Amino acid sequence: QVQLVESGGGLVQAGGSLRLSCAASGRTFSSYAMGWFRQAPGKEREFVAAISRGGAHTSYTDSVKGRFTISRDNAKNTVYLQMNSLKPEDTAVYYCAADSIPMGATSRKDYEYDHWGQGTQVTVSS
Repeated sequence: QVQLVESGGGLVQAGGSLRLSCAASGRTFSSYAMGWFRQAPGKEREFVAAISRGGAHTSYTDSVKGRFTISRDNAKNTVYLQMNSLKPEDTAVYYCAADSIPMGATSRKDYEYDHWGQGTQVTVSS
């Protein structure tokens, strides 16, 4: 079992940056691939980025490529999402999630993730 706690959300102007963090409890963090998802008001939850268990492989949705970077520090049990050049359409609640899939793999499918955090609000003003 792993518990996830996101932090780092807030209000930022368009073009600004934020770094989200997701701290995991337990000693099995490196056994999980990690993902970030987001949900805007009135919209379905969507995939943002994922990183494999060892950190060597990453995946991004097209709308954030070149602007967002996912990374992890297994020694600190933490996954990060660096968000640059933010746009108003990035406004959403951002969730991190843990997925017990094989080494080297990532997933864009939310139903494959086993554990979820409570979310952190990101608001980008125009």
